[in-house]
Amino acid sequence: MVDKTPEAGSEEAIRAYKSILSQVLDQRPSGMRQRLADALGKHRSFVTQISSPAYSIPIPSKHLPAIFAVCHFSTAERDHFLAAYHQAHPGKMSLASGMRKTRHVSLIVPDFGDDKQNAALDRAVNDFIQKITSIAGKGGT
Repeated sequence: MVDKTPEAGSEEAIRAYKSILSQVLDQRPSGMRQRLADALGKHRSFVTQISSPAYSIPIPSKHLPAIFAVCHFSTAERDHFLAAYHQAHPGKMSLASGMRKTRHVSLIVPDFGDDKQNAALDRAVNDFIQKITSIAGKGGT
């Protein structure tokens, strides 16, 4: 019998977990890709790149909790995705460490009328939240 498991780090292994994400997104209501882009502080084109098996760009592990929360992955979908992700990126994220529970927060911010300024604000807010949660995570509680 021939082992058809994709090699770690191979484009095929990356395509495997991206296919799962793409299927999950396709099953969700319209606007999910934009909501995910907003949660990640990125443009919608970034979501297209990380969710399309046609692109070999891997999904950064730091984005996984937000992806699972915003896309409302079921336990089975998350487990299937994580198994494929760990096949593609062994050691990138420990299965034993588990996923930190997250929640989605929406903010109303001014529209500067300029895509670059709006994106800069989105990144600044996202960076701020990541720094605060990183500091809080070091508190040990």
